[in-house]
Amino acid sequence: MKQHARKVGFVLALAGTFVLGGFLMPARADQAGPRLFQEVLTLIAGRYVDSLDASALYEKAARGLIEELEDPYAALYSPEELEAFTVAHEGHYGGVGMMVENQEGTAVVARVFPNTPSEHAGLQVGDRIVSVDGESTEGLELEAVTARLKGEPGTEVSVGVVRRGVPRPIEVELTRAEIQIPAVPYTLVLENGTGYLPLLQFGETAAEEVEAAVRELIDQGATSLVLDLRGNGGGIVDDAIEIAGLFLPKGTLIARQWERGGSDLLYRSPAEPLAPDLPLVVLLDEWSASASEIVAGALQDHDRAMLIGETSFGKGLIQSAYRLNGGYILKFTTGKWFTPSGRTIHREREVVNGSLVAVRDTAAADTSLAARPTFRSDAGRTIYGGGGIVPDLIVKPDTLNAAEQAFVKAIVPHSQDVYLTLFDYAFELKEQVAPDFVVTEAWRDELFRRLQERGIEVDRELYDGASSYVDRMIEDRVARLAFGDDEAKRRALRDDAPLVRALDLLGAGWTQDDLLTQATRAGVGG
Repeated sequence: MKQHARKVGFVLALAGTFVLGGFLMPARADQAGPRLFQEVLTLIAGRYVDSLDASALYEKAARGLIEELEDPYAALYSPEELEAFTVAHEGHYGGVGMMVENQEGTAVVARVFPNTPSEHAGLQVGDRIVSVDGESTEGLELEAVTARLKGEPGTEVSVGVVRRGVPRPIEVELTRAEIQIPAVPYTLVLENGTGYLPLLQFGETAAEEVEAAVRELIDQGATSLVLDLRGNGGGIVDDAIEIAGLFLPKGTLIARQWERGGSDLLYRSPAEPLAPDLPLVVLLDEWSASASEIVAGALQDHDRAMLIGETSFGKGLIQSAYRLNGGYILKFTTGKWFTPSGRTIHREREVVNGSLVAVRDTAAADTSLAARPTFRSDAGRTIYGGGGIVPDLIVKPDTLNAAEQAFVKAIVPHSQDVYLTLFDYAFELKEQVAPDFVVTEAWRDELFRRLQERGIEVDRELYDGASSYVDRMIEDRVARLAFGDDEAKRRALRDDAPLVRALDLLGAGWTQDDLLTQATRAGVGG
């Protein structure tokens, strides 16, 4: 069994194989298979009714092979697709530092990242991008606009925007830079001295950002911590090991990696912990996956955190990425993850119509738990295997009442128009509000009028019956535009059942052992 402290979770390597007919084949393969493939390829290339480019034919064959593996995480990335792959898994790109969205066929600035060319140039949320380098963006798809904005760091790009209240377009000259998408967008110190830290992704700087955030929260007087991994689909494994290591003694086993051939790699905490005793709650949901599950599983196995929320996704498979000729990248599954106690993280998923179906877990049900194998934490607590990480306390998000559900169902066919109407109205309101603003009946009435004006027919009685939901929609959008994501989150706390439960428990002033005792008494169902 090999000991391993650090290993890049997404491996890029050169394939140690040779090329036959454009395909990577094992050096000692039975020749019947390669011969069959070559015969099929030759006949299609020469006899198929429609002529096919040779390169395209080989690529189609490669993609077909990958599809036949029935590995939902396998993929072949072309050079054109590689940029999105890099951004998704490394969290950085060359560009100007803004997030854009499509509003009525126009690219609109939805977010400006801090300390980027866009922020330095004064670009604002709501700015409509009408030109890039003097060429109009009219009629362009959103992807085409973002492609024009991206480029090599140090290169220049001019962006023309239309801003509300400004009669003529504004031309802004920007110098592209290396843009790092924040893994930790903000932090908060909430009631009773609880620090709140949302971690959105495990990119190249995630561990550094989490460490800095924990230090900042402690300096601000935080006496406990909530690490929010909800919606975090994972990323680079090294960051997961380091983040778990912020709370666990140096040398503590964090994860086991099994690969073909039966070899095990052991991942251990690489350094002395930053916060070994700070009471810690980790929030999970059904979309917490991969690296998120490695962190949560290790902290649960070692009794270092109380886990609250929903059973995680269950992505415990390891993908390696291999560089191929022509700038292609091949990614496929090469191993499995296990928690320190030996629990498998992975839960089988099925592919339906080419899409990976996420099966919502029902771990709160006795029948579901009864079917799961049981394990023991370091302190002897019962924890559950069988795929995904089952929280110590199952707390589901607040559900909509009947009237709110009916309203949501009515507006779903018009969701884009509803969003645009709300965005435009909130953009006007943001200039009028103070941090302690309250949504008024007049605002709600005005939004209804604008929805009607836009052609969105919603029954007034139905709208009024969902008034609380409508108010939350308005409040969230206005708060985000006027004061940022952190203030919007602070205002939305009352509607976040898992976080409220965490704050209630941490507010009691208990130690980590006290929290886990409460978890044991309450049971998984909460």
